[in-house]
Amino acid sequence: MKDQMEEWVLPGLVVVTLFVAILFILVIVLFVKLSRVKKAYKALLNGPSEVNIEELLIGIQARLNEQGDFGKQMDREIQQIQTTMKTMKSKVYIHRYSAFGEMGNNDLSFSIAILDDMADGVVLTSIYGRDQNYIYAKPIQKGVSTYTLSPEEKEAIAHTLQQA
Repeated sequence: MKDQMEEWVLPGLVVVTLFVAILFILVIVLFVKLSRVKKAYKALLNGPSEVNIEELLIGIQARLNEQGDFGKQMDREIQQIQTTMKTMKSKVYIHRYSAFGEMGNNDLSFSIAILDDMADGVVLTSIYGRDQNYIYAKPIQKGVSTYTLSPEEKEAIAHTLQQA
């Protein structure tokens, strides 16, 4: 029985020794690779010009956050400007006509409609006669006035509302 045991021990010992040798070589290879990765990592973080990449990335992130806040502020200001622009009187139409058709072909009378995007504003009318001149100002809210409007004033408002 001792002979049988010796037959198995020697080859088993050789196999275990080879296995340990292979593991030892593998550990050395992995140690060399780990050493290279450590060098590359240190070079990345410290850099040759004494610039710390970690600090650089933190600074970039801080600036990115500032830019995000600035962008949000700009969005708010743009919204405010757009709201303000809607109330600006930017639509204007002038309708010229002869108030007294039988007195000659002078189109010195006019109605001017000045409105904003909400159809709020004013219509100004000047009626020119040979001896007199009358000027009327009528407020407009949502395209209508509390005052009675002449056909010329209604036409000026209608043309103004058609503007884009």
